[in-house]
Amino acid sequence: MGASLSKEGGGSTIGPGLGDIPESCVACVFMYLTPPEICNLARLNHAFRGAASSDAVWESKLPHNYQDLLHFYSSPPLEENNDDNTYQISSKKDIYARLSRSIFFDDGNKEVWLDRVSGGVCMAISAKSMSITGIEDRRYWNWIPTDESRFNVVAFLHQVWWFEVDGVVRFPFPAGIYTLSFRLHIGKFSRRLGRRVCDFGQTHGWVKSPVHFELSTSDGQQASCECYLDEAERDDTNINPKRGSWIDYKVGEFIVTDSQPTTEVRFSMKQIDCTHSKGGLCLDAVYIVPSDLRERRRREILK
Repeated sequence: MGASLSKEGGGSTIGPGLGDIPESCVACVFMYLTPPEICNLARLNHAFRGAASSDAVWESKLPHNYQDLLHFYSSPPLEENNDDNTYQISSKKDIYARLSRSIFFDDGNKEVWLDRVSGGVCMAISAKSMSITGIEDRRYWNWIPTDESRFNVVAFLHQVWWFEVDGVVRFPFPAGIYTLSFRLHIGKFSRRLGRRVCDFGQTHGWVKSPVHFELSTSDGQQASCECYLDEAERDDTNINPKRGSWIDYKVGEFIVTDSQPTTEVRFSMKQIDCTHSKGGLCLDAVYIVPSDLRERRRREILK
């Protein structure tokens, strides 16, 4: 992909190539590309490499309130600027790289990171940070260590009559539309001889009444839905698709505007029909991600 050749009157001349494109022009093009595309093109030549380190390019990929996000990152290389109480790093590219890695807060029970492609802010909230009815009684609930969770532990429900989970998060989400969902698993999973197996012996009560999901925000937005977590018994040729795998149950969407420095989001899931008990459910986390990112991932799965 170097210089091009042109012949004129029997001679040959070397025309302009990629290396002759001004770095400022390359940087303008990079503003329309994704970070992975920019990093790949940076290997072509010196001009592309210089443009790929431009603060202007990477600032266009960062959330507008990235300085607020840096307050959640307490790594020593960050130096506090006492004049404006913000944090400074050597380059915007370094900031993007840092924020793309997971940042844990609230005693490690909440995690936030930038999606490496879109730059959207994503969050995961562990079951450990939620208020769960009866969680302190091992007759009803217990914690299961697992590498299938970002937090390495999930809550497993043995049996209760009154099922209720509540949570709240306050965070400087950048402006945008976000989707909140619960990550749940029907049945108790484990590994035997290196293979993943599921036990549905304690799974009951989820086909009789739906679970009610809700979310609300500090500026008055609300969303709710109902869903049966389990399905009626199927025959051998029609396996229940909700058993044996993690499923994200979408609760709803909320909108954040530029005028909101911090957004409080409350969420819950309930099944309080006391005419029957329920059990055999794993609760991992709540996810809050940009809605367009969730839709993109859904399309990728369907391909």
